[in-house]
Amino acid sequence: MNQPTHTIPSREEILGLFRNAGEPLDIPSIAKALRVKPAAYDVLTRRLAAMERDGQVRMDRAGNFVLIEHTGFISGKINAHRDGYGFLIPDDPTQEDLFLSDREMAKVMHGDRVMAKVTGVDRRGRPEGTIVEVVERGNSHIIGRLLNENGVWLVVPEDKRIGKDILVAGSPGKAKAGQVVSVELIEQPARFTQPSGRIVEVLGELDDPGMEIEIAVRKFGVPHVFSAAALKQANKLPNEVRAADLKDRVDLRDVPLVTIDGEDARDFDDAVYCEPVKIGRTNGYRLIVAIADVSHYVKPNDALDEDALERSTSVYFPRRVIPMLPEKLSNGLCSLNPNVDRLTLVCDAVITAKGEVKAYQFYPAVIHSAARLTYTEVAAVLGNTKGPEAMRRQWLVPHLLNLYDVFQALLKARHERGAIDFETTETYIVCNSLGKIEKILPRTRNDAHRLIEECMLAANTCAADLLIRHKHPGTYRIHAGPTKEKLTQVRNFLKTVGLSLGGADSPSASDYAELMKKVKDRPDASLLQTMLLRSMQQAVYSPDNIGHFGLAYEAYAHFTSPIRRYPDLLTHRAIKAILLGKRYEPTGINMAALNTTISNAQRRQAAVNRSEGKEKDEKDLTIWDALGVHCSANERRADEASRDVEAWLKCWFIKDKLGEEFTGTVAGVTNFGLFVQLDQLFVEGLVHITELGADYFQYDEARHELRGERTGKRYQLTDRVAVQVSRVDLEARKIDLVLAGADSQPMAPPRAGGRGKSAKGANGANGGNGAAAAPAVEGKRSRTTTTSRYEVEEVEYKPRRSKGGTAAKKAAARAGKKTSAKTSRKKR
Repeated sequence: MNQPTHTIPSREEILGLFRNAGEPLDIPSIAKALRVKPAAYDVLTRRLAAMERDGQVRMDRAGNFVLIEHTGFISGKINAHRDGYGFLIPDDPTQEDLFLSDREMAKVMHGDRVMAKVTGVDRRGRPEGTIVEVVERGNSHIIGRLLNENGVWLVVPEDKRIGKDILVAGSPGKAKAGQVVSVELIEQPARFTQPSGRIVEVLGELDDPGMEIEIAVRKFGVPHVFSAAALKQANKLPNEVRAADLKDRVDLRDVPLVTIDGEDARDFDDAVYCEPVKIGRTNGYRLIVAIADVSHYVKPNDALDEDALERSTSVYFPRRVIPMLPEKLSNGLCSLNPNVDRLTLVCDAVITAKGEVKAYQFYPAVIHSAARLTYTEVAAVLGNTKGPEAMRRQWLVPHLLNLYDVFQALLKARHERGAIDFETTETYIVCNSLGKIEKILPRTRNDAHRLIEECMLAANTCAADLLIRHKHPGTYRIHAGPTKEKLTQVRNFLKTVGLSLGGADSPSASDYAELMKKVKDRPDASLLQTMLLRSMQQAVYSPDNIGHFGLAYEAYAHFTSPIRRYPDLLTHRAIKAILLGKRYEPTGINMAALNTTISNAQRRQAAVNRSEGKEKDEKDLTIWDALGVHCSANERRADEASRDVEAWLKCWFIKDKLGEEFTGTVAGVTNFGLFVQLDQLFVEGLVHITELGADYFQYDEARHELRGERTGKRYQLTDRVAVQVSRVDLEARKIDLVLAGADSQPMAPPRAGGRGKSAKGANGANGGNGAAAAPAVEGKRSRTTTTSRYEVEEVEYKPRRSKGGTAAKKAAARAGKKTSAKTSRKKR
């Protein structure tokens, strides 16, 4: 005989009722408020008893239920692992992460906000806990592939941190098995309940052109559709500068300013001009850096501003850009296109022959760009003033030579102050008409790149100085020095190779630069540079100016890219307010909508600051603090999405090379294996420790090497090895390699300039421990690069658990076609 079933409220609904009521409640009151039928009172009572057992509610002497105070509970965000377990990342950075077993993780998804309590420690000594309450769900939509298993329609999440398949409620409609779809959740997971949802969008087949980008923007929550209000506002804007817009602007239309960008650039933020001047009796330069005046068109709290704040940055993928502003502004009205009038905010600076900024002023202006130049063109002109490129732009050659002269002066000052300049190789992906990788090439930095970099850095430092002089708040671009932990690690490593880093407990950028000079001609220079780069912290946005360690600036702010970076737009508004004798304070912002995620490194530093009494008091936090965290978090989100797409494309690129042998460079060493970057392909894969031969390998963290106990065989960073591609996991974006030959020994490092020289630090498909590729500049960042020279994000690679052949066959059957590059999914 079937038992009658009753629908009763979830724990979240019951807890929400208690929070709103703010007083004890009896069962009839709870049932009435949540519309529970009398026949279901027994089931409701059992649920309340379970909540009492789990420490969510308690019963008072009158028999009423009371919400238990959350003292002793830990609030935070769920960080799930693809193998089923997870961690609670506490909101309080001084608290340790809480391990959550797969049983606990059955209640939640990656990204959910919860309350938990510590129940003990796991076998590895980590604090372990149980989830008491789900405060907020982190996922309303899931992206994944639609499958049909025995007549049941499921969506298998693309994000492998979400380990639960989504049951499709009702018919899949026009969606077909194997297609990528977006499903809206209508029921969240519980311990004994599988999540379910309805299909709201069909993206297409997995191998459709650009599908990896469609997946990434949804997987990482990158806003990619402008609001109707923002598009309406953009459409109302004029197509060109109007006469009324020129009021109170300096007319620079007769000044031959030029833009210098990459060949594939479409949005031009900056234009430059230089002329020699006299400073007293000495020679100097007048440098004009004109930046698109986005703040003229995007006003605080309007629809365009709200969308720009939500995005915070443009996101650059191979063959596609998700812009911060609609195309009418980013590629049109705000872009400093040649031969048209454009509104700008100008930094007009006088610079000495030694590269020191003697004076500067900011003012709104109108310009008429004389030419749209590329780095390649300018480098060719500077390299040969009588060559064909110079002849084509003959009237501009003197102006370009002036820019080169001020660049040399600024470069002299850079070396004088001891800024760090890591020699890294940046790569870019060349795609075919289907959006798949055709080849991966190194991007060569020339003097034109460096020229623009120094001009942008000069303007950015002037902007920061203006904020400080007028005591106006803003979002500085700060870069802290190395932490004590990282400093200890790098010093210990340097000791093993007979070197030392100056500066005692507080080294300066010049100490790093001095060491870089000493080691640049050593055969292990690449290894040493990698270790120094890894000791760096990430650069972030903050109203608290602590300077920029890597660039050796006392103050630095982003001013030069307001088309694609929201902090630059904030800086423009602050500067304009200063020019008018006013003060700009962002208001009307929905604080609840801001991104509050901070990186692991920031959490650790926050814990250190609190223990040392350096933490900022909560009452002193302002909107500028919140905006700094928001913009930093969204910048990391954009980088993660870009890396994910590049990793997928690299896996797709390499999957046709299974079994082929390559030479490569060890780009990372961990306790579970080696990350090897393949020569010429600039793709990174993992040689698991079990593939290193019949020996027990010990991991030496100080030396960053694996050493065999029996054979003494060693594998260290920058060693050269021969490898074979053994497996490609498209779902996990990982490439497995094996050593080519059972007794393969690491080869000697190549001589400088030798064949097969590695691309130091290029991001591989595995996102492993190789140093992140640096863009050409901090001041003007390469639009195709995802990580910055001083912004190396810590990336952890988790070894996969081996899976049986039956599971692999089942996965291949689901995919509808058999391929060695497909991954097997864990048996449910």
